[in-house]
Amino acid sequence: MDVIRRQSPDHTHTLHAFPPLVQRLLMSRGVFNQDDVDFTLKHLLPPDNLKGVDSAANLIADSIMKNEHIKVIGDYDADGATSTALCIRCLGAMGAHKVSYLVPNRFEYGYGLSPKVVEVAAQSHPDLLITVDNGIASVAGADAAKAMGLKLVVTDHHLAAEELPCADAIVNPNQPGCSFPSKAMAGVGVAFYTMLAVRKCLRERAWFNEQRVEPNLAFVLDLVALGTIADLVPLDRNNRILAALGLERIRQGKACPGIYSLLQVAKRQYSRIVSSDIAFAVAPRINAAGRLDDMSEGIECLLSDDMNQALTLAARLDELNRERKQIEVSMKLQAEAYVEKLMRAASLPKGIVVYESDWHEGVIGIVASRVKEKFYRPVIAFADSDEFVKGSARSISGLHMRDCLDLVDKQYPDLIVKFGGHAMAAGLTVHKSKLNEFEKALNSVLDQHFSAVNYQQVLLSDGELMPQEMNLQTAEELATRFPWGQAFEEPLFEGVFHIESCKVLNGGHLKWLLRQDTGVLIDAIYFNGESHVQQTSGALKLFYRLSVNEFRNNRSLQLIVEWAQPA
Repeated sequence: MDVIRRQSPDHTHTLHAFPPLVQRLLMSRGVFNQDDVDFTLKHLLPPDNLKGVDSAANLIADSIMKNEHIKVIGDYDADGATSTALCIRCLGAMGAHKVSYLVPNRFEYGYGLSPKVVEVAAQSHPDLLITVDNGIASVAGADAAKAMGLKLVVTDHHLAAEELPCADAIVNPNQPGCSFPSKAMAGVGVAFYTMLAVRKCLRERAWFNEQRVEPNLAFVLDLVALGTIADLVPLDRNNRILAALGLERIRQGKACPGIYSLLQVAKRQYSRIVSSDIAFAVAPRINAAGRLDDMSEGIECLLSDDMNQALTLAARLDELNRERKQIEVSMKLQAEAYVEKLMRAASLPKGIVVYESDWHEGVIGIVASRVKEKFYRPVIAFADSDEFVKGSARSISGLHMRDCLDLVDKQYPDLIVKFGGHAMAAGLTVHKSKLNEFEKALNSVLDQHFSAVNYQQVLLSDGELMPQEMNLQTAEELATRFPWGQAFEEPLFEGVFHIESCKVLNGGHLKWLLRQDTGVLIDAIYFNGESHVQQTSGALKLFYRLSVNEFRNNRSLQLIVEWAQPA
């Protein structure tokens, strides 16, 4: 483990509204102006430079005004679920009466707008298809839609391939020729911007009146925040605004019943919700529906306006998430045992490929993430799918996974059936008989083109806290003031502490009572720490995040330890 301490540049700008600690944290993350952390709608990027958004808006507005049947084609993860629910809610609020959705079952149809999905969608006789969080790689599906005479609007955020689908309009900041400044939006962000453009188009056509009131689309920002945080996209300035506005709506009690029901089953207080609650409590429960069953349950939870119904659906999602965790445990142990066997036999390859014939296809993405976290290598986990194997890939810093797969496909064109994704995560399908060849090809490409990647995990530390900064007030301010996430990482501090007591919890987690040099005692927890630390007394150097522990209505400071080593 390498540790790099973040540096706060000696900059002439200061963030006067914040205390010195917060100023230091922001400047070390490239934020020097007050406006960059002013999370108000006036600072949100306008949709003007979003290529294709005007064409998409006119097509959708036409369908609304003609009372045509609009069908939203979603995806089976939290970003896709929130994008679908957002479009259904916004279209209805703008006067559309015939709106439905379809989410491909991952086990029957796979990802995206495939010809099979178009065939299923056509059975309900839609006039217009709108994809959300998918579609940019659906060339065959788009051809099938056009052959059936269906209008097609693609909204997506994934990287485009060389060939684009023949849609009537494509809205994607990552498509060629798009000058929209933020390339990091999640699918739900693109869907939100598309709906903003539709509303503007309808306003210009004088569609809204006293009976059909123009909606304030801020009412779906809770969904935007959920999908943005869940999809782990980089929180650039625009995404920070979207996430912060949505989190604030949740705290104010203005979110949809589905989100409150999910927070309730996760035992989280909505009035103090932070981005980590979304990432680790809400998103996994929605994702569980797509991993094990049908994402429609997650979407229906987000669409429900009845709290009792939403709670029933949330309880079902919670049950699916517990089932997912049980499946994950055995798969993770198998994968880790295989990698450890590789390490004993030889040096660990740059790219790790794991596969078992009986693995659950819906859980391989999580397994890939867990193995990546433990061994810090790009990992692709595969599961059977008829004569193919489907893979879910997770990458490390500096290694663009989709570009890597693209190079494999170009150099070894007979191995990958299809693939897609972005820098840190991707999906692919490979012929089962060629899995060993694919593993060799992957590592060959990594050797040739990614030799500069650091395969040693790096912690970015924000340094030590002053004694007066180590308190509950600091933890609460940092947690709620900013939407921490990818590329705007939650602060990680370091310091030496003395172990007063140590307890091993179920699952191999360590619960410590620590003493600072000042004599102050503080609680800490190190998840999965038993396998890393055997020391039960003496001094440790810890790298930790501040958190707030709530127990029996008492709130106290707690450290979440990310790494520990002897002092």
